Amino acid sequence: MIGRIFASALACLAALAPAGWAGDWDAVLAEARGQTVYWHAWGGDPKINAFIEWVGEQAEARHGVTLQQVKLADTTDAVARVLAEKQAGRTEGGAVDLIWINGENFAAMKARGLLSAPFAESLPNWRFVDVAGKPAVVTDFTEPTGGLESPWAMAQLVFEYDSARLAGPPRTLDALLDWIRANPGRFTYPQPPDYLGTTFLKQVLIGLAEDPAVLQKPVDPASYDRITAPLWQWLDAATPHLWREGRAYPANEPALGQLLADGEVAIAFAFNPGRASAAIAAGELADSVRTFVLEGGTIGNASFVAIPFNAAHEAGAKVIANLLLDPGVQARAQDPAVLGFQTVLDLDALPEADRARFQALDLGVATLGPAELGPALLEPHASWMDRIAEDWTRRYGTAR
Repeated sequence: MIGRIFASALACLAALAPAGWAGDWDAVLAEARGQTVYWHAWGGDPKINAFIEWVGEQAEARHGVTLQQVKLADTTDAVARVLAEKQAGRTEGGAVDLIWINGENFAAMKARGLLSAPFAESLPNWRFVDVAGKPAVVTDFTEPTGGLESPWAMAQLVFEYDSARLAGPPRTLDALLDWIRANPGRFTYPQPPDYLGTTFLKQVLIGLAEDPAVLQKPVDPASYDRITAPLWQWLDAATPHLWREGRAYPANEPALGQLLADGEVAIAFAFNPGRASAAIAAGELADSVRTFVLEGGTIGNASFVAIPFNAAHEAGAKVIANLLLDPGVQARAQDPAVLGFQTVLDLDALPEADRARFQALDLGVATLGPAELGPALLEPHASWMDRIAEDWTRRYGTAR
């Protein structure tokens, strides 16, 4: 009887672990020890930078891997570097070991053969990822990831407001436009092609599109003008009433959050449902700030890490990717006092002690619960982001 139970337990473990996991991972750990991994990641948020530094401390202590963040203003800078190395024939010893990526940058790297062989589903901690409940962890802006990148955070667009000054925030695009007109100078968005700014444009487009399903396909030049016309009409009506009359825009999410903190705008937004709670915990926002979502849902996606085809320290990069999926690391990232990011893990798949880490978290007064967040709308195909950002710049990005 005991033998049968033991055999059954081994079979369950084998089913949970990726193929070839045990021996292969030991070899990865051995190769990674002593390596320095250069993680090219957006460096615009001090909290994220501090979290990456902490991950590096964990990597050093647990695995003897040194993590060096290369802070980017724009992810395309790292993509361009990898592309230049490929064009120069540098097939090994590349400068980029790991890259924080998603959306159009992932699609571009995948199409140009700039990524390593699939690795994500062979990571030991992959068995905890919520593939069924969070399909965005394996589909990036309609593009199947195929194991070429590993998720490490979930995101969904939420709007932020000070409940002490605004009792009932607008929950539809029509209501938001009416509010903007009635409250000139109190709303804005980051300047495209900034990621969050372009996400806001896509949110408006999805909400106004006659058939949002067409956005899941690549842009069709023949129908582009017709499909995007409601977006430009909405922006034409809103722009004169924006902060600084639409003649200037904040650079990114932290800059927009600062405008809310300073009282210059009354409504802001973020791609992190826990950002407001984290900022309140840090004393950066009034404790009366709350979040809301639009009726019908808001855009949601996952953040990923990928390994370039010529990474100099591929083994170390895999160790970092696996560490980012560690339940303890994920729980720390979800703590609003740290980041407030949403986890990519399936909590039901975790051991009891790891589940308890998440259950013990106080998500904060401003963080919506899963039911309150509403549907996470699928990102449009990456080609829409590029085209919309270009057209926005032509229409609104020059001084008027």
